[in-house]
Amino acid sequence: MVRPRREARLLGIGLDADDGVVRITNGSNFHLLGGSDETHGAMQEKCAQFNEHLDARGKQLHDLEREEFLDLAAECGMNVVRTPPAGS
Repeated sequence: MVRPRREARLLGIGLDADDGVVRITNGSNFHLLGGSDETHGAMQEKCAQFNEHLDARGKQLHDLEREEFLDLAAECGMNVVRTPPAGS
């Protein structure tokens, strides 16, 4: 039996741009949209760090369990909101 391929992406949206520039970055495991130059750069750095941590663990984004994803995101300085999983 062939298991369907799972795909996952991080999505970053910056809302603080006031210079009229629309910033878009697509990379391995992520898509980033908007933000000031500073905010967009910070999102890029955090996504690059996230990918480095993934590589160090020998995993793909879609391989991560919920808690492992949240832990990894927190390690990279991403804003993480922990809520109980559905059905808890």
